[in-house]
Amino acid sequence: MDRLPKSGANYVPLTPLTFLTRASNSYAKRTSIIYANVRFTWRQTYERCCRLASSLRSLNIVKNDVVSVLAPNVPAMLEMHFAVPMAGAVLNAINTRLDSRNVALILKHSEAKIFFVDYEYIDKAKKAIEILMADFNMPMPLIVVIDDLDSPTGIRLGELEYEQLVHQGNPKYVLENIDDEWDPITLSYTSGTTSEPKGVVYSHRGAFLSTLSLILGWEMGTEPVYLWSLPMFHCNGWTFTWGIAARGGTNVCIRNTTAQEIYSNIALHNVTHMCAAPIVLSIILEAKPHEQCHIATPVQILVGGAPPPAPLLEKIERLGFHVVHAYGLTEATGPALVCEWQSKWNKLPWEHQAKLKARQGLGILTLADVDVKNFKTMESVPRDGKTTGEICLRGSSIMKGYLKNEKANSEVFKNGWFFTGDMGVIHPDGYLEIKDRCKDVIISGGENISSVEVESAIMKHPYVVEASVVAMPHPRWGESPCAFVILRKNSNFKESDIIAHCRKNLPGFMVPKKVQFVEELPKTGTGKVQKNHLRAVAKTFVIKENANQTSKKSTQVNRKKPRTYDQSHEQILALSRL
Repeated sequence: MDRLPKSGANYVPLTPLTFLTRASNSYAKRTSIIYANVRFTWRQTYERCCRLASSLRSLNIVKNDVVSVLAPNVPAMLEMHFAVPMAGAVLNAINTRLDSRNVALILKHSEAKIFFVDYEYIDKAKKAIEILMADFNMPMPLIVVIDDLDSPTGIRLGELEYEQLVHQGNPKYVLENIDDEWDPITLSYTSGTTSEPKGVVYSHRGAFLSTLSLILGWEMGTEPVYLWSLPMFHCNGWTFTWGIAARGGTNVCIRNTTAQEIYSNIALHNVTHMCAAPIVLSIILEAKPHEQCHIATPVQILVGGAPPPAPLLEKIERLGFHVVHAYGLTEATGPALVCEWQSKWNKLPWEHQAKLKARQGLGILTLADVDVKNFKTMESVPRDGKTTGEICLRGSSIMKGYLKNEKANSEVFKNGWFFTGDMGVIHPDGYLEIKDRCKDVIISGGENISSVEVESAIMKHPYVVEASVVAMPHPRWGESPCAFVILRKNSNFKESDIIAHCRKNLPGFMVPKKVQFVEELPKTGTGKVQKNHLRAVAKTFVIKENANQTSKKSTQVNRKKPRTYDQSHEQILALSRL
């Protein structure tokens, strides 16, 4: 048996690009994309991707070059998930919530050769390019504008435009051979907000296997109609950018995630599936009467970012949605655990069901193993639902590693395991549940916020002596940043002054919702701030949801804007941990 060789007939490198080829051949006339009044079939999508890949090659894009894109959930963003790797390049989908400096940092770190920019983000891109060239002394990448496909605006930044490249490309283009399934396919940043951003590299193999695992784990059948309420820049849309092609389904693309957009598209296109952070559930529940539509058939929602509160689950499911809870992180190619529902649980009281559904669950099929270990001894904790340890993963869906960051790689890869930094327990039935998160990470509405970065921004204020940032409870977002600040003596600054300073130095989603002035910070004997003490204090602060202000110091918030990702809460969309 050892002499039976591999050949092109019995061994083909795994890549999600084969999903598109298969969809073109098997589901040629099925609708692949719906965007406003625009419709494409899978045959048309395949040809458009071939054309774009051909044009990228003509622009001197070669294997492993990085192609960045800053765009919402429009058809171009979906097509680039196939076209860019078809040209042999690596796709870098950038979080649209980041400010210009953070975008520039990503362009610098990734050394992007081409930068695709949706017309909506032209101003942000201009500033990012200026920073890239002036502050970082980096050459300007080639700029390609993505105009609106349904209602073109004519806005340009340079000579190149997305549809122009599609039109000029060769529809018979033969994609670059994937000789090694370990080759990189995408580059995603966990935050992109420091001088040392963590760029997570996925392989073709990992993307392929993760896609299959999530399709199976979610029990997604053929011909799904998938609503893009989850940003495609989040772990490549949790791999469903490729997964919908694998099932011959329809991608319903929407530019803004509002209650009206969600309801109207569900009713108009008979949506069957969607993914979201818990905040999207709140957006749905808070829809005004004229925005709502009757949901005739159940809509499956895969929810990640934070455990959905039990009352929220009860309310959303009564509207006709069926929620499945997932847990993951960018480094695991999106969801790594799914709370698989057991039929016997249907007989339990609703309160008990909600607690079970909020657990993080079981490992997806591409994970060889999931465990909770004592970090020091590497021993597994007892399956008693009480003993905590660090959640560890191993399997083909784990990232290749962090780009240009050997120190970070050595910290997370140890003894054949990937250490997530999340503390959890294992219940007797094998289901995992997170009990605490990384000390310095605040997860707000599905968005990852590094407390260190917020602290650094606060420390830029000339009258701040010291600052420490922790998570505080928020009735809408789950968690929000809370800053403890020591000011210079005799300074007369208010909470609103520090918040205003933060707004000038941070993306909106990182700005603290509460600033507490203190005379000193609790510290250990070695001088480290004891954040556990600060967290305990922060838990006593109450944010009034209706007034959207804390019980002690208020911060006025503009509520006249629509409830969208872009305008109501900038912090929803960059899920480095789902």
